Amino acid sequence: MRPGRRRAREFALQALYAADIGGSTGPLALSGLWSSQLDALGDALEDPVGPEETEFATELVRGVMEERDAVDARIEAASEHWRLARMPAVDRNILRLGTWELVQRTDIPASVTINEAIELAKRFGGAESRAFVNGLLDRIAGEL
Repeated sequence: MRPGRRRAREFALQALYAADIGGSTGPLALSGLWSSQLDALGDALEDPVGPEETEFATELVRGVMEERDAVDARIEAASEHWRLARMPAVDRNILRLGTWELVQRTDIPASVTINEAIELAKRFGGAESRAFVNGLLDRIAGEL
């Protein structure tokens, strides 16, 4: 994994979650995250967002938002007994992120994409998120 990509995926997930829950656009939510990297006094935080992180997170968010209907359809087709609307919002957006990356970023090995999604599920999801995300993304990767 290239440096900064994990954190870029975390930012992308947060933006997608905010857009999903709050009804805003992904790029607008991502812009808010970049703004929050400054504290109230305007001083840069200890570990500022780098240009590679910004670029990759932006690509992920825009890609998912532009292809959201196709991504959602692929997730629903791969899931059994789960409609997208019934999935926990964090899991749903991790799956969107991972599915888009599996389909569009073929330069990134599927195993890396799935592992990164599992790490996001461990950090941001519930007790069952890791297994749920792993199972669905593995099925989607197998279909590709």
